[in-house]
Amino acid sequence: MPNIKNGPAKSPQKRVIICGAGIAGLTLAWWLDRTGWDVLVLEIASGLREEGYAIDLMSSGYDVAKRMGIIPQLEAVQYPISKIENVNERGERESEMNYDLFRRFQKGRLLALMRGDLERELHTALSDDVEIRYELTIDDIQQCDSSVTVLLSDGTREHGALLVGADGIHSRVRELAFGDEREFLRYLGYHTGAFIFEDEAVYRRLDGTFKNLTVPNRTIGCYPLRDGKLATFFVHRTPVRERPDDIRTALRRTYGGLDWVIPDILDHCDDVDNIYYDQVAQIEMPRWTWGRVTLVGDACQAVSLLAGQGASLAMGGAYVLAHELRQDGPIEETLAKYEAHMQPEIEKKQAAGRRAAKWLFPPSQHHITVRNIALKATQFPGGAHLLKPILESGTESVVEGL
Repeated sequence: MPNIKNGPAKSPQKRVIICGAGIAGLTLAWWLDRTGWDVLVLEIASGLREEGYAIDLMSSGYDVAKRMGIIPQLEAVQYPISKIENVNERGERESEMNYDLFRRFQKGRLLALMRGDLERELHTALSDDVEIRYELTIDDIQQCDSSVTVLLSDGTREHGALLVGADGIHSRVRELAFGDEREFLRYLGYHTGAFIFEDEAVYRRLDGTFKNLTVPNRTIGCYPLRDGKLATFFVHRTPVRERPDDIRTALRRTYGGLDWVIPDILDHCDDVDNIYYDQVAQIEMPRWTWGRVTLVGDACQAVSLLAGQGASLAMGGAYVLAHELRQDGPIEETLAKYEAHMQPEIEKKQAAGRRAAKWLFPPSQHHITVRNIALKATQFPGGAHLLKPILESGTESVVEGL
């Protein structure tokens, strides 16, 4: 039976239904619970997701976690990355990204975490008053001036003062409230995958270092985790938007001709239970609110892995929404203030992410060579200015001053 946190009911006038128990949904639940809301969280998965990939928690995300008092817990599960090596197909280092330099630009407000570890710590931080129901989604939304009613996938109905879609880039709430995903999803031309596996030989060859292999239009990273585990991620350019029916076959077909440890990694495709795979995309919407329904996190503000701040902005957006709701104004005005605060910041992050595409995932050998030269130059005095636009792009916090 999935873990369920619940407690006594509170005022129906301050009941919120949150669809999605990911980073945005759990952060929002934590803050609303502490400001007197009765919180119900719905999650389509059967429990906490263990699969995932490495993320940088910084700026807005770090600031929100600090205000929640969970920085010590996150520090206990972070990975002390000092550098990321770019290697060739023989595993030889061609350049490296000094992660400590990135941390200095963030003034220490940077934690390297696995996404699953962050979600687990957010879940642990919740009080028993927050109810979470797993294996459920929403099939219909009805609302009036004073409340919103949702029909759940098990046939039951729930009522609240507010419905929040925190259910990711393929949001069910967004679909029901605003329309088809194709109206809002901006495909950026890449697919990405990730999984966690075990392989002693690969673990030894990494020698404790996060390493990336980049060839034109394809990047594969691999990095050691705790308990002898390894994590890998894949990014490749493709004009095909749709997710393949057989992602294991697709990964082997796309990356099968590469050397280094790639053949060994691909051998584990059939061993692992869960493989994350999706488009690299952004969500662009003119508005995030419909009456008493609103969106938070990737459901409305997906910046994509090109911008590298999805988790931090999810926590930041959840905090801003909770902050506005704490003012106890009319729902429509409150949600309008939340949108007005967040939308300009999201648009800036999305634009920065698109500009970074050729740097992060080079389309040609020429671009790879230029990137490696720039990274080597950062090892010399004054060379860090070459990366200043990238290093500074994530320093702004959307919660500063709130």
